[in-house]
Amino acid sequence: MSHIIPIEAPLPKGVTDFLPEKADKIGYIEGKIRTVFELWGFRRVITPLLEFQDVMAAGLGEELKEKTFRFDDRQTGKLLAIPSDITPQVARIVATRMHGYPLPHRLCYNGRVLRHTELQSGRSREIFQSGVELIGLDSPEADAEMVAMAVEVLRSLGFERFKLDLGHVGFFRGIMDAIDLDAPTRLALQEAIGKKDVSAVKLLVEPLSIPENAKEELLSLPRLFGGREVLEEAARIVTNAASKQALDNIAQVLDLLDIHGVSDYLTIDLGEIRGLDYHSGLTFEGFVTGIGEAVCSGGRYDNLTARYGFPAPATGFAFNILSLLSALERMPDVEASKTRDVLVFNLRDDRREALEIAQRLRALGYTTARDIIRREFDDSLAYARRMNILHMMVIGGPYCSDDEVYLVRVADKHGVAVRKADLMKDGFSLRIRP
Repeated sequence: MSHIIPIEAPLPKGVTDFLPEKADKIGYIEGKIRTVFELWGFRRVITPLLEFQDVMAAGLGEELKEKTFRFDDRQTGKLLAIPSDITPQVARIVATRMHGYPLPHRLCYNGRVLRHTELQSGRSREIFQSGVELIGLDSPEADAEMVAMAVEVLRSLGFERFKLDLGHVGFFRGIMDAIDLDAPTRLALQEAIGKKDVSAVKLLVEPLSIPENAKEELLSLPRLFGGREVLEEAARIVTNAASKQALDNIAQVLDLLDIHGVSDYLTIDLGEIRGLDYHSGLTFEGFVTGIGEAVCSGGRYDNLTARYGFPAPATGFAFNILSLLSALERMPDVEASKTRDVLVFNLRDDRREALEIAQRLRALGYTTARDIIRREFDDSLAYARRMNILHMMVIGGPYCSDDEVYLVRVADKHGVAVRKADLMKDGFSLRIRP
C-alpha cells in the first residue's frame, strides 16, 4: 500500500472534501440543531438542488442574485440555477404547494447552497445551512421564538460565550426615508454605517443640507450598540414615527425574551443594516467568541412569499454549519466527534459466530464493525483507536474460555471476559468497570 502513488485530482476553488472525522462533527452539529427544531414543533421540508433561474431570482435580493450559479438546461433550453439560499425555496413551496395546510407553517430544513465568491478571499462557495421558517404570524412572540431557539441550539452545542445581536431594519429606514438624499449619497452612507466607520459617516453627513436633528440621527447610527439603554438613547435622538415604532417592536421582543430566560445572551445593534433589501423588521446575528463571522442570522421578511403569489408575514433564521464547526474545533472540551461502539475481532477460522455476535450487538443498538482483515491483536486495537471505536470484542484465542468473549476498552486496553449467554440478555451493557 505504501508504494501507491495517488493521481492528481484537484477540486475547484471554494469546495472541499470532508473526511470521516469532520463529517462526523458536521453530523453531530446538524443532529443537535434538528433536535431543537423538532422540540419546538417544526417539520422538515427538503428543497431541490436545481431551480429555474427566473423562479429562484424572484425570491432573492440583488446581492444573492449576483452570487447564484446559473447554466443552460439542455433538455428545456431554459436557464437553471443552483440555489444560493434556501429561504426563497421554502417561500416558493409554501406559496405554491401548501394552500391546503393551516397557518402558521413551522418548517425546518437542512441543506447546502452554492455561491460565487472572490477566489482570492479563501471563503467557501458551499454553505451548509440548517434553518427554520415560521410563516403566517405577525407578532413579537414569533420574532422572540426565533431568537430563543437560536440560543437554545448554541447552548445544546456546549457554547457558553456567545451573543446574539438584535437590530431592526425599520429603524434605519425610518431615518433615511425622512431625509431627502440622492441615491449615491444614500448608498455611501449605508456602506459606511454598515462598516461602523464613524469617520466616514461624519465626512458624508457634515456637508449635507439637512436639519441638524437629521444629522444627529445619522451620526448616532454606528454607536447605537449595547444593552437596553441603547433603546432609550435612540428614542431620545430619533423623531420619525417609523423609527420609534421599530424601537417599540424591539422592546416588546425583549420583554418576551426575558420570559424565555435568554436576555443575558443579547445585545442591541441599531446600526446593523444587513439584509436591508430583504428583511422587513427585527433581525439578528449570532456570534461565538473566537469566530469573526456570524454562526447564524435571520429575521423578519414579510414580503417574500408575496413574490410567489401568497402574501404572508414570516420570520426565520439559519445556522452556518461550517462556522459552527470552526467554533467547536476551538473547544477541545466539547466532544463533537461521533464514536462507534464495537469492533469485533475474530481469532477463529469459522466466521459464523463472529457474524452472529455482531448482528446481536446491532440488535441491542450498538454500532458494530467487523475487523475482517487478519492482523495481530495490537494492530486491531490500534485500528479501533484510530477509527474512534470505544470497544473491541475478541472471539477465540487465549483471552477467554470457549463460552466467553473478551471485551476490551480501547482507551486503556483494560479487558474483561463476558459470558456469551449474557450477550443474549436484553439488558446487556458494554460497560467495563475499572
